[in-house]
Amino acid sequence: MFISRLKKARLRAILLAVGLVGALAASALAGVGSAQAATSMPCDIYASDGTPCIAAHSTTRALFGTYNGPLYQVQRASDKQYSNIGVLSAGGVVNAATQDSFCANTSCVITKIFDQTSNHNDLPISWGGYWKGPGANGADVGADAKALPVTVGGQKAYGVKVTQGVGYRVDNAKGAPTGSQPEGIYMITSSNLVNQWCCFDYGSGENSHTDTGNATMNAIEWGTACWFGNCVGSGPWVEADLENGMYHTNTGSNKDPNNSGVHFPFVSAWEKNNGTSNFTLKYGNASSGGLTTPYSGALPNGYSPMKTDSSLLLGTGGDNSVTGVGEFFEGAIIAGYPSDATENAVQANITAAGYGASTGGGGGQQNVEVVGGQSGRCLDVSGQSTANGAQVQLYDCWGGSNQRWTYTSGKQLQVYGSKCLDATGQGTADGTAVVIWDCNGQANQQWNVNSNGTITGVQSGRCVDANGAGTANGTKVILWSCNGGSNQQWSLRS
Repeated sequence: MFISRLKKARLRAILLAVGLVGALAASALAGVGSAQAATSMPCDIYASDGTPCIAAHSTTRALFGTYNGPLYQVQRASDKQYSNIGVLSAGGVVNAATQDSFCANTSCVITKIFDQTSNHNDLPISWGGYWKGPGANGADVGADAKALPVTVGGQKAYGVKVTQGVGYRVDNAKGAPTGSQPEGIYMITSSNLVNQWCCFDYGSGENSHTDTGNATMNAIEWGTACWFGNCVGSGPWVEADLENGMYHTNTGSNKDPNNSGVHFPFVSAWEKNNGTSNFTLKYGNASSGGLTTPYSGALPNGYSPMKTDSSLLLGTGGDNSVTGVGEFFEGAIIAGYPSDATENAVQANITAAGYGASTGGGGGQQNVEVVGGQSGRCLDVSGQSTANGAQVQLYDCWGGSNQRWTYTSGKQLQVYGSKCLDATGQGTADGTAVVIWDCNGQANQQWNVNSNGTITGVQSGRCVDANGAGTANGTKVILWSCNGGSNQQWSLRS
């Protein structure tokens, strides 16, 4: 039957409109009630663009709308038994209560992070490499399973706290882009735990666990490393570890005055590489907003074409460099060069997930900043020191681990997970220095967080005070008789 071109055009428009309405309706229904399993999650979004996840790792939630398997495996110290930790429902958040029950009254380590794709590119603890880990025969070690409590959509979850020596890796990963094949990566991390050392990476590296030359890696590196010098700001930054260099740009250094550092409790970090002519770096606040692109351009000299190998890694460099630290919650490795629209859609899914600081029982608050009412600056451990006796001071809030405190049900203010706010020498007099010390349960490490904004020592009854009503960076924090001054006012902020 003959139909005019005009009628054909009108018919196509009608069919397109009907299809769009149907798609919107289906999308709306997918998010209602028990239909969560039909919701498009990050790896569903990537697949719809023809750039599928070849590996999807998370300890906090499913990355496919239909995924209903284990997220990670833990081993408890008391009897060396294992347990797989899964999700509450298909496409949902982790069932953290399983870990809490299994690990009660003992410690646990994360021994494996399961791949949610059909490739089964699970990440076990790395066997080591050129740089030896602290485990048996030079292997790396697993992360403390209890060290990084958070919430996702209001539900309790645990991230992976990578300290020096922690590393996970699978070699000869199925479906991994190799050579100059294009590859995309994203991960959720945090500004709360970073350092300048190599390498807190997530992405692709060498199967040999040794440095096999330029362009044999393609991974996100997250931290304050300024490998080539002359960087703007102090970081942390999203960088590309391409082997023998952690690159902000094709020349190495970050010289963008608008990229002095990324400071969010939850950070989305992105890298993609077309293998021959372009790599792109992005970052975002994993709790709200869109993505920023600090660099998209040519590969460094000597890195085209790429020669990427098929080992997938988390927490270490390609040669098993084990001195980097960081936090990991979820991430995926992508076959192909994802579009900006796809990455924007994944970012929207991430922000909708509702990552947040964990709140403990008994009025405890975890991973919060303690902010001065007069100064607007944060309670900060001087120089990011972890040594006993390190002075606590005021400093600009930037989200570092030396500014993140947990107020426990035992009235301790903990930092770094094992150090406590401490009245030095068990002092009770005006002017007693407030420092950090190994948590020991003594009364000089117990504090009342009061409804009037003061923080008072249980032992001394005196207030935590910015010395001399100072507001500048470096102002020492001391004990002083409570006097109602605004330099004795504090708030706990997530």
